[in-house]
Amino acid sequence: MLTATLSVVLAGALAGGFVSGLAGFGTGLVALGIWLHVVTPTLAASLVVVCSVVAQIGTIPTIWHAIDRTRVLPFIVPGLLGVPIGTRLLTYVDPDAFRLGVGIFLLGFSGFMLFGRLVPRVAWGGRLADGAIGLAGGILGGLAGLSGPLPTVWATLRGWSKDERRSVFQAFNLSILFAALVAHAVSGRLTAEFGRLMPVALPGTLTGAWLGTLAYRKLSDRRFHEIVLGLLGMSGLTLVLSSLSPGAR
Repeated sequence: MLTATLSVVLAGALAGGFVSGLAGFGTGLVALGIWLHVVTPTLAASLVVVCSVVAQIGTIPTIWHAIDRTRVLPFIVPGLLGVPIGTRLLTYVDPDAFRLGVGIFLLGFSGFMLFGRLVPRVAWGGRLADGAIGLAGGILGGLAGLSGPLPTVWATLRGWSKDERRSVFQAFNLSILFAALVAHAVSGRLTAEFGRLMPVALPGTLTGAWLGTLAYRKLSDRRFHEIVLGLLGMSGLTLVLSSLSPGAR
């Protein structure tokens, strides 16, 4: 049973790291659905936060040239305020209902964007709207390491280029998830069981992130757009299935 658990943790880390390296987000979206079959939701959330930070640090040099502080700060500052709110909610939110709700949203959005062939150009709201999305993303980051979905969806609706989109949600994710890591540590969620699994999860995350970054460099804007939407859809499906599966508890 011990070997099986470690194998599942490694598989989730590799998959989550690869997606993060490829798209600039997604460690939690991919790994959470895998890890929840062998660990508790609270432990899985802490694993996601740490592995997400590691993957972001390892791949941010790829996009550093495109980071515009005037574009990313309206997301990051409110997002940081949302992290402790999400961490606090972790004790009260039903994990199955949470996964189901996020999963349905991601499936609906990605399906509409992919199959409807919609070309998004949302220009309204300015920095205020960006800040609201950042706040909500921070809450989800503190809650389950899922800071990526909302800023990613919003950046897609803004119609930004491949590098512009990734620079926003990767800089945002790194900031929010680092704050979430501090919050998890302060609240005592980094337990002995967490420490036992990290030597397996971290190498898998770094390897996956490196492979994902190599793939990212070969993508066109259109292909990146399609991959991001496809990953959001698959992640949504994974979350829905895990919420309905007794083994996910």
